[in-house]
Amino acid sequence: MHERIERLPAGLVNADTDELEREFEVRLVESSTLAFRVAYGVLRHREDAEDVAQEAYAKAYRSFRQLRDREKFRAWMVRMTWRMAINRRRSDRRRTSREQGSAVDPVTDPGPAQERAALVWQAIDQLPEKLRIVTVLAGIEGHDMQEVGALLRVPVGTVKSRLFEARQRMKEWLSCATRISRR
Repeated sequence: MHERIERLPAGLVNADTDELEREFEVRLVESSTLAFRVAYGVLRHREDAEDVAQEAYAKAYRSFRQLRDREKFRAWMVRMTWRMAINRRRSDRRRTSREQGSAVDPVTDPGPAQERAALVWQAIDQLPEKLRIVTVLAGIEGHDMQEVGALLRVPVGTVKSRLFEARQRMKEWLSCATRISRR
């Protein structure tokens, strides 16, 4: 393939590349905050979310030329960022579990609001990935059902049923966690 590019006039290759870069920049501006919010929804740590979003931008830039339907850039970016954030979280958990034997972090006393938020996030973490992403996008990020369906490439009815199931599971988990903490 590189041989074909070398045979093309230099101006044609540069014009195509410049146009592609401009299109990428426009699409990135449209979805840059979304990538950060998705990463933050998974990781709940600002610096880690920023790192994952930056990695997703770099990966998107490298792969943008191969993206067939550029109108679906936002959905592609969300899925890629989500997967990268999940991988980061798994990696962090493995590292933390290895390090726990050697160091103990001091525990601070969180207030009631932080405790409730932590419980909700623990309930979200218990969900399977397909329910978790719908919960984060619709319930936390505030996207409507059509937007979530478009981002995930699933029908609106699937989004609704996944969100319903996620809420039911979270309700059960939170109910059990509340009973246990009252004992």
